[in-house]
Amino acid sequence: MTLRKTATPPMGWNSWDAFGTTVTEDEVLENARFMAEHLLPYGWDTIVIDADWADPGARAHGYNEHAELVIDAHGRLLPDPVRFPSAAGDAGFGPLAERIHALGLKVGFHVMRGIPDVAVAADSPIAGTSLTASQIADQANRCEWNPHYAGLTAEGVQAYYDSCLALYAEWGIDFIKADDMLWPYQRADIEAYAAAIEKAPRDIALSLSPGRHMSMAHLEHLREHATMWRVSDDIWDSWTDIEPNFARLARWAPHASADGWPDGDMLPLGRIGVRAERGEPREARFTPAERRSIVTLWTIARSPLMIGGHLPESDPETVALFTNADVLSILASSRNNRELFRERDLVVWAAEGPNGERWAAVFNERDVAADETLDASWLGFGSAPGPVIDVWTGDPVPTEIACEQSHDVYSVAPGSTALRLTLEPHGCVLLRV
Repeated sequence: MTLRKTATPPMGWNSWDAFGTTVTEDEVLENARFMAEHLLPYGWDTIVIDADWADPGARAHGYNEHAELVIDAHGRLLPDPVRFPSAAGDAGFGPLAERIHALGLKVGFHVMRGIPDVAVAADSPIAGTSLTASQIADQANRCEWNPHYAGLTAEGVQAYYDSCLALYAEWGIDFIKADDMLWPYQRADIEAYAAAIEKAPRDIALSLSPGRHMSMAHLEHLREHATMWRVSDDIWDSWTDIEPNFARLARWAPHASADGWPDGDMLPLGRIGVRAERGEPREARFTPAERRSIVTLWTIARSPLMIGGHLPESDPETVALFTNADVLSILASSRNNRELFRERDLVVWAAEGPNGERWAAVFNERDVAADETLDASWLGFGSAPGPVIDVWTGDPVPTEIACEQSHDVYSVAPGSTALRLTLEPHGCVLLRV
């Protein structure tokens, strides 16, 4: 029917940060039930199964060389029926999708660019054509980091993706994360995948990855052919992974809209590393202040929000970050989202609302706490904004009028409103007037 565009940034859960290539049907359903019960009222509605769901030998900490991925007679991936018992008998993800839909949620999964090596070795016939897998495999354009796939020739790329999307639509899939599309930028595959979705008898959202070294030169092409696209490589639970996204999202956020959503990657928050690519089981190694800063940045930049942690085992304080309706209203309805200021490891973002609301987020990138006195006009609030609210807590923020230029209100003009803010290391405040 159509490549599904969304009026607001997609919100959901992805299995990668917790389970890597090894997630099971039971674990997917655990997270789906948690989302339906606790998060759906706040807009979280999509469950995404990440990479290698077709690998019977999937393991933590990487991909298997020469994996015997499960495929059908036409070289299309099928879920491993041991990890996904409802997929037995070539049922695919149809039965699991039905159960997730019954919870009021959407379901998606990860796919790779290209065609599986096992299909090429079997020379599988491509559905609806006289072509075979070995005829359309392009060994010169293989994925650099996943060893299971060959690229596709110009002759075969549309036919193979058309056959895959016809199958996925039968299963009831709502969302596809297509990987190895953006680094290097695989224009022909992106166009063919989007065209295949357009032919499928179901609305499907398309997310493109991995986002490494993403150039704004591709903006219009991405808007035409995707629902959302990554602007960073994978990020994990280290502030050194987070910090570069301030600049990336500042570059892309002014272009976020229903035409397409620049994606800062999953939120590596909650219980991660259960059987993941990196690290051992752990609660994400961020301070509470850092966790709040991450959610604040992604939200005010209007990035899609995909939670990476195993929800039932994530600590309640982290889960509470996902259920603050006042914060999430910024994601849903703000406009003119932009970075205003970046000096002295202090970063200020601003956005505006449909009913005259104005928001500002003030971030401290330092490794130590900081006390800052800011002129309200710096935040886009004007010199006399009236009451200022801390969005995370709902509490009023004290303000004062600067009477004269002095060190006590350094940088605040006389007659303007001053805000005195205490910022934790890597912390932030999110303000509204």
